Amino acid sequence: MSWQPAEDRYSKMKYNRTGRSGLKLPAVSLGLWHNFGGDTPHDRKVDMCRTAFDLGITHFDLANNYGPPPGSAETAFGEILRTDFAGLRDELIISSKAGYDMWPGPYGEWGSRKYLVASCDQSLQRMGLDYVDIFYSHRFDPETPLEETCGALDYIVRSGRALYVGISSYNSQRTREAAAILRELGTPCLIHQPSYSMLNRWVEDDKLLDTLDEVGMGSIVFSPLAQGMLTTKYLGGIPSDSRAAQNHFLKKDFIRPAIIDNIRKLNEIAEKRGQTLAQMAIAWVLRGGRVTSALIGASRSSQIVDCVAALDNLEFSAEELKQIDVYAKEADINLWAKSAELE
Repeated sequence: MSWQPAEDRYSKMKYNRTGRSGLKLPAVSLGLWHNFGGDTPHDRKVDMCRTAFDLGITHFDLANNYGPPPGSAETAFGEILRTDFAGLRDELIISSKAGYDMWPGPYGEWGSRKYLVASCDQSLQRMGLDYVDIFYSHRFDPETPLEETCGALDYIVRSGRALYVGISSYNSQRTREAAAILRELGTPCLIHQPSYSMLNRWVEDDKLLDTLDEVGMGSIVFSPLAQGMLTTKYLGGIPSDSRAAQNHFLKKDFIRPAIIDNIRKLNEIAEKRGQTLAQMAIAWVLRGGRVTSALIGASRSSQIVDCVAALDNLEFSAEELKQIDVYAKEADINLWAKSAELE
């Protein structure tokens, strides 16, 4: 018998309104940044998507360059949409982005109208979709007028390619500017996607969440587990099959003794709460209801199950938050700082 979604899937998940919009997102969303490219067996991708949806995760987040190779995550997800998720499109929120290097030449990255519209068309073709629910400017382009980037996002909505638009890794000032331009154009900016975790707290220093509250935008934070650092994976060293061992996005030199000592202390706090460290890290970014959704990645379905269980305990006492602040220190792991001009 073919797979059928769990009938109780919507009773398991918490859904939060996105800013001042009518759209609700699951408190935990699944990102396809890693482990959905050509280096991962397709049946594992299928299993992760099935598991996520059975747990009430309706939002699947992609970008044009996710792979490897670039584009392969969208191609794989497009196949899942045609097979396992056939007939479920109206129950799904699917997002994609453009901003990073995708093809050779001067039109293959950043934030020009030429690049964003072409990228959106390519993403739709790879996934076999008429539209995505959210399309993002993946990073700020310092050489393209923000009016052009926002104008392209507005056009993408008005032409039926997307229902909503968002921005990623913009600082507070640029977020205000983008929000104002898009509001004037008549396509309000729905959501911001920044990196945020107990080891990467730039959004607090930048007061980005305050800015989002003021302009009415939602937020979906990526890397809430600091690319796996906020788990027990690295407490005994660097496993050979880990992301740090690849020394690509998660650098080996991020796994420093002082950082590991802090992570070990955080793990002890999580254990006292009856949570895994990953669960506490997700609950922490969602604390107080200021973040709409925590965007997780996974290499196997059991990790998704563990992460969603974070929703069983989202409350922190003042004493717990005080203890966490002692060890939740900036670890200089923000790979996206340049986009927000934080370095």
